Order: sequence, then structure tokens, then C-alpha cells
Amino acid sequence: MSRLFLCEKPSQGREIAQQLGATQKGNGCLQGKGVTVTWVFGHLLEPAPPEAYNPDLKQWTLEALPILPEKWKLEVKPSAKKQFNVIKKLLGSASEVVIATDAEREGELIAREVLEACRFSGKVSRLWLSSLDDASIRKALNDILPGEATQSLYQAALGRSRGDWLVGMNLTRAFTVQARNQGHDKLLSVGRVQTPVLKLVVDRDRAIAAFVPKPFWEVVGVFQAPGGAFKAKWQPADDSLLDEEGRCVHQAAAQSVVSRCQGQPGQITELETTRKREKQPLVLDLATLQQVCSRRWGYGAQQVLDIAQALYETHKATTYPRTDCRYLPMSQLEEAQQVVTALQQSDSSLAPTIDQLDLTRKSRVWNDSQITAHHGIIPTTAACDPGRMSEPEWNVYDLIRRHYLAQFLPAHEYDQTDVALRVAGERFTTTGRQVRVEGWKVLFRAQQDDQDEEDKASEGGYQALPALQRDASVPQRSLDLVTKQTSPPKPFSDGTLINAMKNAARFEPNPKLKARLKESAGIGTEATRAGIIETLLKRGFLKKKGRTLVSTPLGQQLIDALPEVVTNPGMTALWEQALDSVAAGELSLEDFMARQQTLVERLIDQARSATINLPKEPTKACPECGAPMKKRKNDYGAFWGCTKYPDCKGMVKIGNGKKPKRKSQKARSQGSSS
Repeated sequence: MSRLFLCEKPSQGREIAQQLGATQKGNGCLQGKGVTVTWVFGHLLEPAPPEAYNPDLKQWTLEALPILPEKWKLEVKPSAKKQFNVIKKLLGSASEVVIATDAEREGELIAREVLEACRFSGKVSRLWLSSLDDASIRKALNDILPGEATQSLYQAALGRSRGDWLVGMNLTRAFTVQARNQGHDKLLSVGRVQTPVLKLVVDRDRAIAAFVPKPFWEVVGVFQAPGGAFKAKWQPADDSLLDEEGRCVHQAAAQSVVSRCQGQPGQITELETTRKREKQPLVLDLATLQQVCSRRWGYGAQQVLDIAQALYETHKATTYPRTDCRYLPMSQLEEAQQVVTALQQSDSSLAPTIDQLDLTRKSRVWNDSQITAHHGIIPTTAACDPGRMSEPEWNVYDLIRRHYLAQFLPAHEYDQTDVALRVAGERFTTTGRQVRVEGWKVLFRAQQDDQDEEDKASEGGYQALPALQRDASVPQRSLDLVTKQTSPPKPFSDGTLINAMKNAARFEPNPKLKARLKESAGIGTEATRAGIIETLLKRGFLKKKGRTLVSTPLGQQLIDALPEVVTNPGMTALWEQALDSVAAGELSLEDFMARQQTLVERLIDQARSATINLPKEPTKACPECGAPMKKRKNDYGAFWGCTKYPDCKGMVKIGNGKKPKRKSQKARSQGSSS
């Protein structure tokens, strides 16, 4: 009898096995005295298709819906059968299984679904890892959790998997069949998470398309003080001249101010200087990392996740990446010296910066009450080799380490001077900043935040003011009427869409629902959001346009065809909130699934009467029977095939390809439904 460690992938298994002394290679495992380490390759099992419950369900019909399994079935993926059998055999001689998959709800599902399928009844424990460096693995091995501690995560993951199956399988079939009944040959993929994300993009694109720019006016004066010139902007006293954003929308009023104030000196009526402090930025979670990398380098969400995963697994340079937390536990402060030493060993050019650090400084990032399943992403205590990193890997790694090092530098301090002037009875204002303590911003000099740059460049924004005195008179050098236009909303990028998914409550107009969601509820999880975007791109509902994401006509028409409860981001965020309640042990899996089944039954009823307004597709009449034909594809290329196949075998090749190779009926039926 032995202890079996079940890891998520071979690389992870090798790192853990090394610390356990399990160095003997076996079939799909590593073995040592009384211990065996094996691994899966992500999910070895997948939810069974509808025909596994009833062979008649292979045909897509509205009459067969909704499909509501009473006892859920899983099937071993064809590519995973060999490793599944290895694990099943190892489980037969194991007295205890230590789950060592990624420490999150999906990792819990990956391991426990295998244990369930193999009917393992022995002791289950949990290895909870945030880093794959040797020190972190040893620390976790000394603090293995009982299996019951993470059982509720498994329940939540089951709820997610089964809920996604119910909504996706039933609604995809329902709306695809309805579309075909109305003459459209499109697979209309519907998902509990992907569809509301598509709705966010569709709504944004339509807001941009419908946007009508409106003019507004600013009056900007340049005044001369003894120490230099500065700009100030007119502030209308009459609110009726302003729009909801505080912009002057009455040109005549602005022109009148220019006429009355032209050439007149200004008198400084208000002058106040205040010392301001900007606290150190929090360390990064995955969503924020994706947003910053999208804005700075144009990296896609999936690309950033892949890079962060490589930094964690391959380079062992950073901690677990799929986290939604930007804080660190107080206990981690004890490792600061080790982390900083490893950073300097990895990159000697950091020495001048490290000399300025105060490792006893406790910034706001050290907060046990804010820690979720994982802390924020930080460098590990192990030195790495930056020379082995690609340029994108280096960029992401450098960003992560800078946010960590910032915790040990002083706050950024500056003096903010707010000035008001009277010019011919009109009020003008300006604001200036003077940096007093560079602090943590010394780490980001070459990576100034985009918004800061916009603020500095804007008229009447922050500027370096000359020395000024209250009640002083300052001659006017110029006064200009500046015509501007309101700007449309910006299209989504990977980063801003990730942010929208994380903060879905902002897009919920219903005040009661918005209050329930608060700002913490989101669509999807840190681990799934990048994949959702990729799925929408792959299925042709979204497309890339430079660095932005835009919806396609197909994506827009799908949203129009679906009921609001499926497309509403707020409703989906509520489902995620319910899954969090399952993970916290506050809601049972049975209650969650009962809600999902009731919802699906109601949605199928709505789908039966839905109208699908997709664009008509080009068609061709069959040369043999006259029935409509539709485009198909096989190994020989594209061709037109008769819709009455197999009763009619009419076909017409497309282009200069070889004669189409006739597929089997089974292959053809699969092709028509995917």
C-alpha cells in the first residue's frame, strides 16, 4: 500500500517527485519508497454527449429538448485512455491519494472526477501549491490539507461543468434547429458564459456605430507670472451651459467670454498647495496582468495566460498565475529577503534598486483578510535565468517583479497646487504638480501609465507651475476658443474586455440586481476568461481588428435571436456568484442544479417560438433532384452536396479541386452539426 500523488501535468509531477525522492521511472509515473507520483494531462474525462444517455438524441430535434440527465456520465477522452488506465491501476494499490493538481476549483475537478470514475474509496488529501520552486513545494508538503478542506471546490466545479453542459447543449441545439427550420445552415453555439461576453462586445460596437459626436467649447488662457507662463481654463458659473460631463455646449456663451476677457489680466483669487501621497500599487492578479499587457504591448488574453503559466511552470520564476487576488499574506513578508536575493541573483542590474529597498516596510498589499484561494502573482524565492525567456516572457516577468519590488519603496509624493483666477469677472482654474518624493515610481519611469500621459497632455491638465502669489495680477498672453467634439466609446481590446468580464455589475442597469452583484461579481473566472475570448473568435462571433475586438454580423444576429436571460451579463454574474456560494459551502450542488434545470426548461419553451434573422446564405439547386444544396467540405476540398442525402447523392465541386470524396453518412451527420 502506498501514497499516490496525482498531479495536473508531467512537469508538475517531476518537480514534486524530486522533493519526495521518487526518482524511479515507471509506466506513466515516478516512484520512490512508499510513494508514487503520477499525472493527468488536464481533463482526462469529458461530459458524455446526449446520445450516451439515449441513442435517439444523436438527431437534433426540438421535440427531444430539454435534455436533463438524471445521472451524469463522463467518458474518457480517446487521447487520454492510456494514462487513465495507468492511474486506475495505481489507484488499485494506493492507500491514500494526495491531490496535487492546480490549487483552484477546476484543478479540484480534474483530479476528483478521475477518483470518482475509478471508484477510489481510500483516504484523500490535498497538496495546496502556489509556487513550483523547491522551497514552496517543501513547505506545502509539510502542510498537506485533509481532502474535506477542498471538497466544496469540487462541488462548485461540478456545478460549473454540469450547468455549462445543460445551457450549452440544450440552447445550442434549440437555436441551431430553429435556424435550420427557417432556412439558415449555421451552428449557433450558445454558452452560459460566452454568450453574455459576446453581448458586451455587440452592445459596445452598436454604441460606437450609433454615436453622434457633439461639439463643446473650452476657453483656454495663457498667463505670464514672473517665473514663467502657465495655462488656465474657463469654468462656467451657469450650470445650464454644461452637459452631464461638465463641458460647455453653448458656443455663443464661450465666444462672449473670449470677447470680454481678451487681453485682460488675471488676478489670482485662490492658491492652495497640498502634499499628496500615492500608495504603492498592489501586486498583480491575472486579470490586471492581462489588461496591462494588452494596453502596453497588445498581447492577447490567452497569450498572457500562456506566458504567465510558462513563468510559473517552466521558468519557476513567478507564483501561481490564475489568481483573482492582488494582496499578499503577512506570512509572505518573512520571505521578502529570499525573494529579493533571488531577483538579484537572476539579474545583477537590479542591485542599485535593491539597495534602496526597505524590506521591513509594510504596504497595504500585506493583508490576510483580502486573501482568496491564492495570493497575488509575485516572483518566487528561486533564482531564474532571464536569458532563457522570450521577449514577451521577459516583459511579463519584469512587470510582475516591479510590482513586487514597489512594496518596499516609499510612497510617491507630490505637491498639488490648485489655482483660481478672475479675468473680467470670469473664473479660470488650473492645477500643477511638483514631485517631492519619487518613491516607487522610480520603477516605472520607462513604463508610465497611459492615463497619466493623457492627463499630462490634456489642456488645463497637470503642469509644472511657476511660483505664484495669492492676489497677484498676471498679464494675459493669449486667450483662445477651442472647439472639441465628444468621443465615442472605445472598442474593446482583450484587456478591456477581460476587465469588463471581471466587473460585470457595471453593465447591469437593474439597480436591485446591480446591488446584489456589487463590484466583485464577474463573468467567468481568472482561469477561463482568456479561453472564452478565443472560443468566440474561433466560432466567428468576434474578430480581431488590429488590437481591438469587434463583433461579426453573425455574432450580432445571434444576440438578437436569444432571450435576454441568456445574454444578460448581470444574470451570468449571478450564476458565478452562486457557484462561489457552492465553493464556500453556503449552497448545495443539488440546489444549484435545480435552479439550472428550471432555467433551461423555461428557455427551451422560449426557443420554440424564436425567430432567427440570419442573412440568407447562397444556395444552389441539386442537378439531380432540384432540392436545395449546401456547402460541405472533405479532404478533397469544398463542394455542394444535396440536402436530401443519402436519398439523393447529387454534388457539384467548388473551384478546381478534385472530385469530392463521398463521406459516410455518419461523418456527414457529424459535419452538419459542428
